[in-house]
Amino acid sequence: MRTAIERTMKSWDGAELAYKVWMPKGKIEKTIMLFHRGHEYSGRWQETVDALGMDDTAFFAWDQRGHGQSPGERGSAASIGVFIRDAEAFSRHIMEAYGVQMENTVVVAHSVGAVVATAWIHDYAPPIRGLFLGAPAFRVKLYVPFAIPFLRLKQKLLGHGYVRSYVKAKVLTHDPQQARLYDADPAIFKQISVNILLDLFDTSSRLIADAGAMTVPLFVLAAENDWVVKIPPQEEFLRKASSAMKRFETLPGFFHAIFHETERAVVVEKVKGFAADCFARPY
Repeated sequence: MRTAIERTMKSWDGAELAYKVWMPKGKIEKTIMLFHRGHEYSGRWQETVDALGMDDTAFFAWDQRGHGQSPGERGSAASIGVFIRDAEAFSRHIMEAYGVQMENTVVVAHSVGAVVATAWIHDYAPPIRGLFLGAPAFRVKLYVPFAIPFLRLKQKLLGHGYVRSYVKAKVLTHDPQQARLYDADPAIFKQISVNILLDLFDTSSRLIADAGAMTVPLFVLAAENDWVVKIPPQEEFLRKASSAMKRFETLPGFFHAIFHETERAVVVEKVKGFAADCFARPY
């Protein structure tokens, strides 16, 4: 087991964000940046880092503000643009503090974190090697007719508010132990602010519409029985992307929490294989 080193960094507006780093043996020559899903935090990547067994690679994972040990109301921020700017600040921090080269970096992101990572890459164009999106939340399943117009009206009339997540651990993973760990973890919360949920929808719409601007190598991995997000927008995004190297796969029977599913070893191998392909290709 590789022990994570806990650190903090100053973001673009002075907020002190928490992050974790798993250092390699020797000089940092290859890097993987990890973006956690909504409601969660960087520590949830520990098992994945261990399972990948890439001892020659540095791993960096940050707690989005409002998540984990980072400050802010849980599940909230002024806008999703704040998260995107934080991602840029985080990348600059690890370059300056650890000598990380974006040209030798692969990004692995899950769910809402996948949307944030995609928007960061789209908007700031860091020269990364590849982008692996696990069950990206380009469209959240809200299960209520006209949910988005209703939430826009609610925000306009009532201002800042929250939506309580309906998602239970039993529809995130088939693994009973992982479900128990999820339910018992005090650092995982179940709410998301209305403005972030609406921004997530609008940002995803923007990314899908302009997916042709994406040229970075892409791997989108969907969960067949995903109760949280919709698969067709994921397919549309990849289809429109201009990446010379791109791949879409669906995990049969998987729920949304693909990195904590019963057969998560399959996901680990796909991440490992994609990273190896990216690092092997000339930049």
